[in-house]
Amino acid sequence: MNLTPVQEERLQRLKHRMKVYFDPSRRDHQEALKALWRATYPDQELQGLISEQWKDMGWQGRDPSTDFRGAGFISLENLLFFAKTFSASFQRLLKKQCGNRATWEYPFAVAGVNITFMIMQMLDLQSTKPRTFVRAIFIQMLSEDEWAFDLLYCVAFVVMDKQWLDKNASYMDFNEVLKSTRTQLERELMLDDVMRIEDMPSYSLLC
Repeated sequence: MNLTPVQEERLQRLKHRMKVYFDPSRRDHQEALKALWRATYPDQELQGLISEQWKDMGWQGRDPSTDFRGAGFISLENLLFFAKTFSASFQRLLKKQCGNRATWEYPFAVAGVNITFMIMQMLDLQSTKPRTFVRAIFIQMLSEDEWAFDLLYCVAFVVMDKQWLDKNASYMDFNEVLKSTRTQLERELMLDDVMRIEDMPSYSLLC
């Protein structure tokens, strides 16, 4: 497909974001991590960038920087966007407030990193030759909204949680739930009347 200058510029910017590794020594990356904490727990003071507190958010250990290897800095940007843009949905999923929850729940923050990675694979934006129709649809959406990727991430998170509840899933089912989430996102993106992320039926799950 022939890209417009706006599409080309925004696609290149998004590709660049996808290539940035999380670097715990970079001041801006440290500040983004602190901003995520403030957006998530505005009434709790963070003890430090390495702290037992991070486990409450669903990181695997005391140092969340080790969990970004799969998707890089953009996965932190996605979580921060979700926390700031749809704070009610973010908090509801973080605190597992809806439905019959499993005894062994998915870890919220690590799930978020996995969702970023899943979307990157689904859209296939790094390949030189377009291999999916979903990619072409998304690039069109990107020309309408520079934050289309981040919005899609928020939709994906609430879809994943709904799938989790619908399937009565437990921790060992997470990869299967992620696959079914991807299938639903692809199906919705390809609907004839979906021109923007906001047109996706599951966008209504966000608040």
